[in-house]
Formats: sequence, structure tokens, C-alpha cells
Amino acid sequence: MAQQLDERIRYVSAAEEAGFYSYHVAEHHATPLNMVPVPGVYLGAVARATSHIRLGPLGYLLPLYSPLRLIEEICILDHLCNGRLDVGVGRGVSPFELKYHDVSPETSKGIFLETLETIISGLENEQLTHKGENYSYVDVPMELRPLQKPHPPIWYPTTSSEGAKFGGNNGYHFVTLGGVNFAKPAVEAYKEAFSKRGRPGDGANNDFTGGSAIGIMRHIVLAETDAEGIKIAGPAYQAWEASLTKLWRVNNVPGPKISEFIPPTLEEAIQRGSVVVGSATTVQEKLAEHIQALGLNYMIIGFYFGNISHDHALNSMQIFADEIMPLFNPKG
Repeated sequence: MAQQLDERIRYVSAAEEAGFYSYHVAEHHATPLNMVPVPGVYLGAVARATSHIRLGPLGYLLPLYSPLRLIEEICILDHLCNGRLDVGVGRGVSPFELKYHDVSPETSKGIFLETLETIISGLENEQLTHKGENYSYVDVPMELRPLQKPHPPIWYPTTSSEGAKFGGNNGYHFVTLGGVNFAKPAVEAYKEAFSKRGRPGDGANNDFTGGSAIGIMRHIVLAETDAEGIKIAGPAYQAWEASLTKLWRVNNVPGPKISEFIPPTLEEAIQRGSVVVGSATTVQEKLAEHIQALGLNYMIIGFYFGNISHDHALNSMQIFADEIMPLFNPKG
């Protein structure tokens, strides 16, 4: 694992060198899907190995945290990276991961909302006072302050229209998953809610046309030919899908709604558009279709997934940076 972490830090440094805007890290627990279940520790190391690429968990699973403890972590990270921190937040899609932390999936939404409210209050004020159903603080001195004022930008990843409305209503940056047809309702719900709000949320940066990021995640494998790309992507996608669904399979229960758009095969994933594979020309054409169909200004690219080798992830990223990224205006 030490070698893997070293390689990932070198990968982020290469992404910075290639001109990518930000590096996002998911949080998962007790699953092979993610080997950095404590994103703050990992990103602290990444921060010291980079100088200008933005960094952020996408996102912190808020029901698993003490709000006061997380406020302090966010402040330290924001200073470690000299104001490059983006703070993604979520409540957790896996009931198993929540239950392993003794958090009920049925109550996680309420805990999430209260934790988020408490964290933002602590980041924006010199003292934290909060009395709620789950947490209570009285005049706690906020000795640590974030470098970005009033706080780092908030990002909200979701696949549901309800969640997208929440993100838009609060002016948070937004990213989603899935093929074009699956993602469209959430994207439209976010745009409508954000438009009614009329302005970005507090802490949101101004790097995006329209005032906020409207993004989607894509796994991408680039090669000289489409056939070569598919040959590499097949085993990688199979390994990634197995990791994603492991907790549901070993517990012999159906997956959550999110699993409905995770196809079991690479062929189906390519057909739906959640994975894009092939030559630079093929990948560029597909991404252009997705951006146009959904009205996106941001895309998260996963070159490193499943059993993709370090060298191939770097190769895909470099091809993308040299031949595809210059053709698009959206952030990469």
C-alpha cells in the first residue's frame, strides 16, 4: 500500500503539471473501492507535493464526523494547500459503511444536514454555538480559521433530483454520475434550483461560467486505437465494478438506487456513456456529445480505476492533456 500511495501522489503531481484544475477523492470505508478512507490525511500529503492544483474530498461523509473535529481539519487542510481546498460533502450511499460506524441509514439525512449547518457556522464565525438534535456546542472558540473566506467552496455530489435541488438551492458546486439519460434529470433540477437562487453560495469561487460547477464523472481509458482501449478497459472495469458492489454481494442484498446505473459489463457502460474508451478522437467526440447534451462546464476524469496500472493511467492522462483538453473550455 505504501507504494500505491507514493504512485498516487506522483500521479497528482503529474496532473498538476498537465494543467488539470482539481483532484477529488471519494471517501469509503471497509471496501476495496477506496484505499484512502481518511481523505484529510491523504490530501495533507498531496498538498505538500503540489503547488497550484485544487484538492478536495468528494466528499466527506458528514454523519461519520464530529462537526468540531471536522471544522478544525478543514482549516488545517486549507492552510496546508495555501487556499486550494474544495470541500465536498455527502451523507453516504452505502448502508453498510454507515452501519459499520454505528450510524443508522434512516437517520443519516438529518445528521448530515445538522452537521453541515454546524460546520459552516463554525467556519464563518469566531465562536461556535449550536443546539440541535445530534450536537450541542456553546461558545466554542474557533481558534483555527480557514484561509479562504468565509470558507472553502462547498461541493455536493448527488445522483438524485432531490439532492440536486438541495445543492442548487444552496449555491453549492454540483457533480453527478451516470450516462447522459440517467444524469439529465438531476442536472436539470440543479440548474433550475440554482437559477432561482440567483447567486453562488458563500465560499463558492468564481472559476465557473454561470457561477457554479455543473459537472459529471467519467472513467476514461485512452489508447492508440479503440480496440486497444477496450482491451485495457475490460479487466479494469470488471475489477472496479466488483469492488463497488462487494458489500452488497457478500451480504446478499440488492444494491442502493445508485447501483441501477452501474452496468455489470464494460460494453453496457460504454453504451450508456459512463465509461469512455478509445483513441483520442473517439473520446473527444463522446465527451463533446455529453457536454452538449447536459450543458456541463466541469468534468471529473477517472483515469485510475480498477486494476489500471500506474503507467497506463499516466499515459491516458497525458494523451488527454495533449490532445483533448485544449479543445474544451470547461475545467478539467
